Amino acid sequence: MVRRAALRHRRRARTRAPATAGQGKGRTMLAAYVPILVFLGIAIVISGAMVGGAMLAARQKPYAEKLSPYECGFEPFDDTRRRFDVRFYLVAILFIIFDLEVAFLFPWAITLGDIGWFGFLSMMGFLGMLTVGFIYEWRKGALDWE
Repeated sequence: MVRRAALRHRRRARTRAPATAGQGKGRTMLAAYVPILVFLGIAIVISGAMVGGAMLAARQKPYAEKLSPYECGFEPFDDTRRRFDVRFYLVAILFIIFDLEVAFLFPWAITLGDIGWFGFLSMMGFLGMLTVGFIYEWRKGALDWE
């Protein structure tokens, strides 16, 4: 009889979950972020100290010439709110597009041994499309500056 009671007690203990099963896991996950928070706190303190020190140490004596608009050593030619030529924006956007697309080459180069021929041919297709786009822009005159 005692033996049966012991068996029942063991079965119940196996099927019942402990009362603190989920509590410890959340604390360990939050503890993993403590170094990041410490690093962030140190960065904020150091940057605040540098900005505050610069404001305290620098001479704050503005004068009319120092506060005037400055354009490459010359007086401004026109109103600073005038429209820029679209070519400035076009060249900037083209640079960003090609720069970001070239950034995809780095992860591909690192994993080239793992992805095999499929990855190689996929990247060659990507580079082919990139080259066709570059040739199209070149022929349309998007890269010419007149």
